[in-house]
Amino acid sequence: MKTPNDRLAHWLERSGLSRGELARRVQSNAVARGEPHIAPDTTRVRCWLVGESPRDPVPDILADVFSEHFGFRVTTYDLGLGDRGGARAALVYNASYAATVEAVADLGRADVDRRKFLTAAPFTAVAAVGPSRDWLVNTLDQTPAAGPRVRLEDVSAVRNMFTTFQRMDIFQGGGSGRLVLAEYMTQHVYPLLRRTHTEDVRRALCEAAAEQTYLLGWMAYDNGEHGTAQRYLIQSLRLAEESRNAALGAHVLAGMADQTTLQGDPTEGRRLAQAGRQGLARATSPACLADLWCLEARALALLGDRAGAAHAVTESERAHERVRLDEEPDWAAFIDVAYLHGEHANTFRDLGDADAAQEHARRSIGHARQQKRARRGSMSQAALAVSHLQRRDLEAAHGAGLRAVSLAGQVKSSRSVEAVQDLQRRMRPFGRHRLVADFNERAAQLVSAA
Repeated sequence: MKTPNDRLAHWLERSGLSRGELARRVQSNAVARGEPHIAPDTTRVRCWLVGESPRDPVPDILADVFSEHFGFRVTTYDLGLGDRGGARAALVYNASYAATVEAVADLGRADVDRRKFLTAAPFTAVAAVGPSRDWLVNTLDQTPAAGPRVRLEDVSAVRNMFTTFQRMDIFQGGGSGRLVLAEYMTQHVYPLLRRTHTEDVRRALCEAAAEQTYLLGWMAYDNGEHGTAQRYLIQSLRLAEESRNAALGAHVLAGMADQTTLQGDPTEGRRLAQAGRQGLARATSPACLADLWCLEARALALLGDRAGAAHAVTESERAHERVRLDEEPDWAAFIDVAYLHGEHANTFRDLGDADAAQEHARRSIGHARQQKRARRGSMSQAALAVSHLQRRDLEAAHGAGLRAVSLAGQVKSSRSVEAVQDLQRRMRPFGRHRLVADFNERAAQLVSAA
């Protein structure tokens, strides 16, 4: 038995259109599309209302008909007809500001509703090529939509929320509070982008929206939702360009570089980090520059370029020496010694340099402990454990590994869990040793709880 489509019925009633008029408008729209064979009647409309799913491209045509009637966008999802390409749209770096606003708004709504198309959306490495290129080219089409005017006070309210959610991510992990942030953005921030504003307010609003959209992507990434993360990052990059904040755009490219490298494409990850550095030449953020060099080092290590990776680490450290916290934007707060030394430890781990990896891991662990940052501490403890394994010191690796497990259990972060699982794989050559068995048992409890 079919389930009545209450959403479609709602929009039809709200429009005031009769079933016959809706059928005629669908037919007219179909003819304009070059689909003259689509000619529904009132009986067909009734079938849609009682739950029959219309064949493609009728759902898109219905969405266009209602959008034209109301003067604002009505999606196939609004009509109870599922999503038609929302996941694909969020991968596009659109030259149109209006199209970008609709894409990111749809993405946020899909995230809040946890629709199947979004949770199953794959990570696509090649999707980063166009956005990074277009960001550098810096050609835009900017036309705000009509509506109530946005004030700087509205933007300030958005900015005030950023620090709260960023601290939630840093101290509790990306899986904690991400959907709360998605709902906040969907209900309060993305609707502001559709309204009119003066040029200075528009740029400030796009900057604030880009920061928090990036944070949504980063939190999704940390929670293991890579397809969702990628789509947020691409739309964040477009909003950052709209704001004319080159440093923020470079920061978004850093996140994209990190994800792309760890998803198995260090060549593209390096290119994204380089694009970020080129764009950053027009702005000043030593913290962002340090991060971009750091991530380029990670990519070069996986590519087996020892000299290049070591040079990039050195450049990262030089850039960080110039950081002045009071001159850096709020989004750069996490780019500190705990983070950078932790990532450098991973770079030298991948190069097989146990001594350097251990030095950086210990420095990261010490700062993370002072700051009570369990996620960073857990990942750096895992890197330390690997450096011990590279020296064949299983007992020391076991101790660091248990600390990694304990800290990972304090946050909601798939990256922390994955670091523990990576350590399990690296312990396999030690066979059935009692310390390996004990670590595997503790790790299994962590994975089960996660």
